[in-house]
Amino acid sequence: MSTLRELQSGFRAAMLGGDAGAAAAAVQSDGLGVDARLAIYRHHVLTSLTTALEATFPVVVRLVDPRFFRYAADRFVREHPPTGPCLSEYGAALPDFLARFEPSRHLAYLPDVARLEWAMNVALHAPDAAPVPPEALREPAPLALHPSLTLLQSPWPIDTIWHASQPEAGDDTVDLDAGGVHLQIWRSTDDVVFRRLSAAAFAFHRALAHTACLDAAAQAALSIAPDADLPSLIRDLLADQALVHRPAP
Repeated sequence: MSTLRELQSGFRAAMLGGDAGAAAAAVQSDGLGVDARLAIYRHHVLTSLTTALEATFPVVVRLVDPRFFRYAADRFVREHPPTGPCLSEYGAALPDFLARFEPSRHLAYLPDVARLEWAMNVALHAPDAAPVPPEALREPAPLALHPSLTLLQSPWPIDTIWHASQPEAGDDTVDLDAGGVHLQIWRSTDDVVFRRLSAAAFAFHRALAHTACLDAAAQAALSIAPDADLPSLIRDLLADQALVHRPAP
């Protein structure tokens, strides 16, 4: 094997169940066979990544059963190995994977529950940003939503599903026909929280995220609900400490 890159590529293939020949050529047996050594490493890699996914998606684990999740995670890890060293950043592709994973396709709400949990993970690890004080709105300036904030729309009551799946929850059933939700997920002080938004508020937030302009956000909200209470939408963002100045490019 001529280069470090080739060695790394061969070792990665061996860890993910591919051709182990290239990696095996660089491993010394030293009392334990090469295949056995690679199997130990492979087990450690798959177990560590599965454990990381279980920590990020605990509600998905409860909804499908831990054994099924480990089966799905094994497939996911082999198709989507990490691209960076930080395990807290691993799993962004799991919701889309679940949407096309045939054994769980009948659970149509599952990918959006996973998207909610991923948004919560993003909020937990997002950088801090100073919220805009109310008086700062008197001066025109580009605005943004807090870096921890994600907007999520779903045709399923995924917030109710999440609450009903907590360990301390009772045996209440979830009406999957209750309708969809617009959610704001963000970090408030040290806690990750989420709440429902009206369709107009969701449009307001999304337009603000895209344009950094309150006027454009107001027009987006009014296009959904001509009687939208624009001052209340701004007050809610300020109360949530979710409005910040847009960083300079």
